[in-house]
Amino acid sequence: MKIEELLSYAKSKGFFWPSAEIYGGASGLFDYGHLGALMKRRFENLWLSYFLDQNENYHLIDGSTLLPEKPLVASGHASRFNDVLVGCTKCHSYYRADVLISEKGISVSEGAGASEMGKILKDNKIKCQKCGGELGEPKAFNMMIEVGLGPEKLDKGYLRPETAQSTYLNFFQEYNALRKTLPFGLAIIGRAYRNEISPRQGLYRMRELIQAELQIFFDPNGWKLPQEGLSGRVLNVVTYKDKKEQKISAKELSASYGIPDFYAYHMALIDRFYIDVLGVPRERFRFFEKGGEEKAFYNKVHMDLEVKVESWGGFKEVGGLHYRGDYDLTSHSKGSGKDLSVPQDGSRITPNVLELSFGVDRNIWMLLDVFYTNEGERTILKIPKPLAPYHAAVFPLQKDEKLQAMSESIRKELAKNFKIVSDSAGSIGRRYARMDDIGTPYCVTIDFDSVENSSEGYNTVTIRDRDDKSQKRVTISELQNILMKAFTPKYDSTE
Repeated sequence: MKIEELLSYAKSKGFFWPSAEIYGGASGLFDYGHLGALMKRRFENLWLSYFLDQNENYHLIDGSTLLPEKPLVASGHASRFNDVLVGCTKCHSYYRADVLISEKGISVSEGAGASEMGKILKDNKIKCQKCGGELGEPKAFNMMIEVGLGPEKLDKGYLRPETAQSTYLNFFQEYNALRKTLPFGLAIIGRAYRNEISPRQGLYRMRELIQAELQIFFDPNGWKLPQEGLSGRVLNVVTYKDKKEQKISAKELSASYGIPDFYAYHMALIDRFYIDVLGVPRERFRFFEKGGEEKAFYNKVHMDLEVKVESWGGFKEVGGLHYRGDYDLTSHSKGSGKDLSVPQDGSRITPNVLELSFGVDRNIWMLLDVFYTNEGERTILKIPKPLAPYHAAVFPLQKDEKLQAMSESIRKELAKNFKIVSDSAGSIGRRYARMDDIGTPYCVTIDFDSVENSSEGYNTVTIRDRDDKSQKRVTISELQNILMKAFTPKYDSTE
């Protein structure tokens, strides 16, 4: 599927579309429609239940999306949160220099600066994509979005560039309000803002984005991992050392590649989330290690989480696992003048941070790309059932008063625990097709046998499975159990 096709599908069904579209839309800004908002919430809830359940000392918080200047100076964002901007001297169009270079098939490291990219642009005679004009000198462009605070807007603030800063700024209060023990995790799901030079590829590069992050604060010398069998889990990994994709167990990553045990354990944990919970085919998910200039200077280990997304042209980053050392709390301790160290084994330490970061928007796009399928004339969103916007649809077989009354009664009963949609327009085949197209896992049909059976003290209906089109007759009580079982995420905790 191409980007334009996926965008068209998402828009026509009610998943997402450009913000302010009646005015022509806005680059890098998207709104979620009725199906997209439900699917996004399902992803967020799955993410929360999976990762926060790993430790009772992991907690969900929320933070302001508007921050004063000082914390972002301390974090380094005011000076380092830059892309390299280059403009056309003729038509004054602007581009990210690395994008222009990569589109010519030339590799450039993420840490490359303006002067290095300027030389590459010049040596390869890269011109403006719109008019063919000469490009000017590249320069650093800070992506934070500045706002003026107060009636005269004299105080400088910024829309937060990442949700992670909210966890670091709230660490001290939360640590002291809770158990005062490590490891200690703070999770957050919320919006971040980046003044992208060239937003592109749908939900991939956005100016307003949603992140789901778990920041784990820990003592690197005293983190006892859960005794689960994840060390033997085999992962698809591109190491910085080998530069090629290999199948490596979490245990081998620790033994042969110098990856810390706690880091390899969380790689396996994330792998299980994508493969077993989200249902991404194993061959389409991998870890890609960054090193050298591509790795953020504060990261001790840096792995991108990549999924093969056809509409994006191959493997693309949907999240990251970063061992950030003590950079964050040390920086905010210096910037605020507040001692953020904690007592540990008779001394004081500044906790290290392991960051599990996920782009919610990117993952929503990825799931649509991976699970939208064509089977002849039949199109199906074979998304894992716990992620489906609607859990089930309820149909009266015909527009009959008794059938419609019973259908509404069943819909109301099921709606106490599930998200249910009803549909009585068109043939039963067309209704099945509409539900397949938006990923509804089950269709429940009420027919005349259902009404006749009700007088005998039991009700039976036909339930149809989206994926294999199988149908079977069940009672209403059985129906509740079938749905409850289907929408409970499953994974083997020992693998």
